[in-house]
Amino acid sequence: MLRIMSDIDDGNSRSEWFRDASFWERFAPVLFDENRWAEVPSVADGLARLSGVRPRREDDGKKARVLDLCCGTGRIAVELAVRGYSVTGVDITASYLEAARESARAAGVKLELVREDVRRYGSPVPFDLAVNLYISFGYFADRADDLAFARAARACLADGGRFVVEALGKEVAIRDFTEGEWFERGGGLVLTEYEAVDSWASIRNRWIFIKDGERFERSFDQRLYSAVELRALLLEAGFSSVACFGDWDGSPYDRKARVLIAVAVN
Repeated sequence: MLRIMSDIDDGNSRSEWFRDASFWERFAPVLFDENRWAEVPSVADGLARLSGVRPRREDDGKKARVLDLCCGTGRIAVELAVRGYSVTGVDITASYLEAARESARAAGVKLELVREDVRRYGSPVPFDLAVNLYISFGYFADRADDLAFARAARACLADGGRFVVEALGKEVAIRDFTEGEWFERGGGLVLTEYEAVDSWASIRNRWIFIKDGERFERSFDQRLYSAVELRALLLEAGFSSVACFGDWDGSPYDRKARVLIAVAVN
């Protein structure tokens, strides 16, 4: 089922780069290759471990409700549905939602899929768990928009519900920083350039994808949050507590961390 809750492309929002569907469609082979799909089961395991939310609620035995914010092509949404969760996915890219619908159909599960801006999505029925995964946090132009996103997620949660955010982490970004690289993926050649902006407030990305004689390019900034900064933002959004981890196995967010995973409690 696919719902379009509002006109997401009106007003000043047209200038926001991530609303350009052509970017997501052209770079899909880079972003969603076989290796990305292969890691999904371990991510789902980690979500259950770190959030404590199981497929069935202990109080009434009903399916736990999961909200996948920026669900993309449905990688984690489909996996969670297969495991018995009731899943709603929200994204602004229509073609990705269609891909998620096809993946769900192939897996024999149902998803509710909504085309909407995650800063504005709301639900009358509360969720047990909300997630924003695969380093998709921090792409809005202003910190205020990140805060609005976190507040909207919290408003969708039941009391005691969890919001799990997988972010790059400023500490990890600085430790592993490279000015650029190139690699083959998705049947084409990918060239990347990176630049620290405003004293590591963000990283400027330039991606070039060359495939079948065509060249696609996009530049964009991603705001970086340290663990302390992300925790502060989530607490400002109204969450009661926030724990940070360095990987899906529950390891600490320290010098060996792979990513920054924040688990916020409503």
